[in-house]
Amino acid sequence: MKDDKDDGELGEAREGAGVEARLSRKQYEKELARLHVELVKLQEWAVHMGAKICVVFEGRDGAGKGGTIKAITERVSPRVFRVIALPAPTEREKTQMYVQRYLPHLPAAGEITLFDRSWYNRAGVERVMGFCTDQQAREFLKGVPLVEQAIIHSGVILLKYWLEVGMDEQTRRLEQRLHDERKIWKLSPMDLRSYSRWYDYSRARDDMFEATDTDSAPWYVVRSDEKRRARLNLISHLLKSIPYTAVPRDKVKLPKRQKPESYRESERLLRYVPERF
Repeated sequence: MKDDKDDGELGEAREGAGVEARLSRKQYEKELARLHVELVKLQEWAVHMGAKICVVFEGRDGAGKGGTIKAITERVSPRVFRVIALPAPTEREKTQMYVQRYLPHLPAAGEITLFDRSWYNRAGVERVMGFCTDQQAREFLKGVPLVEQAIIHSGVILLKYWLEVGMDEQTRRLEQRLHDERKIWKLSPMDLRSYSRWYDYSRARDDMFEATDTDSAPWYVVRSDEKRRARLNLISHLLKSIPYTAVPRDKVKLPKRQKPESYRESERLLRYVPERF
């Protein structure tokens, strides 16, 4: 992406209000709208060039992965921006090579795949919660850089983001889910079990970074205690990390509608939805 794409008003606000100042909703929505325009340009470029882009989102429960992915995909095509959030492995998948079930979801030409958690489950939740042995986790950490190198050599642009949420903020967000009927589904029994194991997750994260933060596929850490700022920072970084350019568009004009000829509206009573609002 060209360097002349500036950071908009967000950079000015950070200078005037300080990095920790909370973004207002108005400022956030204005900056997000600007980034949405760029994401549409990225989408058109990916389709035009046949680019293959894979973005991995990792982090603790409540770190903001889902909200960030939603902010990215809000104004783009789900046929291009494909969100992958795999359930627990089946009995058959448990017998496969670990990364095997993720490989079919890697992007083809003209696709951007967003992994809401990924093969790094083995380095995190599976290791901490005892779903794999320490030996299996070590073997995974040793082998995954080779797998990612093969993915990149196949022509995929691979970006890996870790959303880092603080202990107090994670507690606040998980407690909020307990008392909000719209969010209670986000709090699984596994989330509750893993909540108490903060430092086990910290050790697992550190080991993961040590083994898989490579020159060809580095980790990028996003501070996510302030959701709005985290989303804007991540999207901005994503855009700057991909060498896209605006694709020329043909001017579009709506054609004239056909004449009704002999058509008349049917008098049949249709089942309209009641207008309650």
